[in-house]
Amino acid sequence: MPWFYAVVEREHELQNPTSPEKIRLLGGRLRLGPESRVLDVASGRGGPALLLAETFGCRITCVEASEEFHAAALARVREAGLEELIGSVHADARTFRLEPSDYDAALCLGASFVWGGLEGTLEALVPVVRPGGFVAVGEPYWRTWPLPEGFEPDEGESFVTLSETVERFRGAGLAPVTMIDASRDDWDRYETLHWLAGEEWLHEHPGDPDADEIRARIERHRDRYLRWERDLLGWAIVAGRKR
Repeated sequence: MPWFYAVVEREHELQNPTSPEKIRLLGGRLRLGPESRVLDVASGRGGPALLLAETFGCRITCVEASEEFHAAALARVREAGLEELIGSVHADARTFRLEPSDYDAALCLGASFVWGGLEGTLEALVPVVRPGGFVAVGEPYWRTWPLPEGFEPDEGESFVTLSETVERFRGAGLAPVTMIDASRDDWDRYETLHWLAGEEWLHEHPGDPDADEIRARIERHRDRYLRWERDLLGWAIVAGRKR
């Protein structure tokens, strides 16, 4: 069966509910410049790395486990002419060798599941940035707590409120320095492109044996988003400075 996210995110420039302007804002808040070394784990199709390298001239190491996303990122880097600034590694971030204090900034945008959640992600990334460097994580959070009756989080959705999310940065030895929240427009743009890409794939593969399963999953995600998550689920990039 084709990987679901390779189908529905094949056209996403950014694979999270954010925008190019907000990624550039993040780069400014991380004090990136031509001398900066950046790690981007679970970097997907390379969207944030392309924006940051182009805007700030920083050097970025991207680590991505998905073969489809890694190949797409390589092609996008070549097309942008940024091979000298962006290095892409096809590897699982959990097994990728991370050297202590090797980076000025470490990013994990929308993929804290790699280390079992936000706390595990911070535990993995804080050691790899130098003192005075930054760790930035894009993480979902619940806008409403307690959650309303009738709504059941999916497996792995062990999110907390925004204030608790920021507090976890403090607990990891980081001083929170910025928060960049997703707007409703950001969410709608991100989610509805899943719908379009999925429908186009189904049109292109009418006889695929997995088409019914892909269609059912698209419909489930769409229904869940419109009925519950559009109001309940937030997403923010939080960055902390290593003391």
